[in-house]
Amino acid sequence: MEKTETSTSNNPGEIPMVGDHLALDLLNTEMRVGNESVDLWRSGKDVYAWLGRHNLVAGASIAAAEEKILLGQARELRAHARQLIEQWKNGQMGDVQPLNKFLDLYTSAPQVMTNENGRLVMTRVAKADPVANLLGPVAEAVAQLLTDGELDLVKKCAHPECILWFYDRTKSHKRRWCSMASCGNRHKAAQFRKKVGTT
Repeated sequence: MEKTETSTSNNPGEIPMVGDHLALDLLNTEMRVGNESVDLWRSGKDVYAWLGRHNLVAGASIAAAEEKILLGQARELRAHARQLIEQWKNGQMGDVQPLNKFLDLYTSAPQVMTNENGRLVMTRVAKADPVANLLGPVAEAVAQLLTDGELDLVKKCAHPECILWFYDRTKSHKRRWCSMASCGNRHKAAQFRKKVGTT
């Protein structure tokens, strides 16, 4: 659940999927465009679409009346996650109670079901309200990162104008950029312009 596809887009409104961990993609729903910090979650529909891209909706729907709640709760979870992850990276122990609040709300029960091959499998079915059901797996991913993740592999993009995070799953653990296609190439182009300008 924590690993996600890596893709980028030239559309500033498109939420980047470069974190290689659900918890870090959560942080990446805020990014910098030029000199401005931009919240890519402008509505509950944006949050729901982001959850869908992470395959976390699984047939769950959200009523129009719950969209505002989903947006507020998702932003709150993101703020707590950002604070905890930044503190963790700085060797500090943050207050986990706000995260635990989200985990407490996400209740599930084991169920036996038939899978696509006709075999019986045990799975967990969420029993909470729709918003808690949707955000529960994200809170779990944050908890998993903080408890099981390797601190040295949680990195911020090395480009000075980028604030995106990623989990470095490369073999050498020397990944520097959120995306080679965007920040890596921007850095190379800047270095080239510097070199050409001085010769």
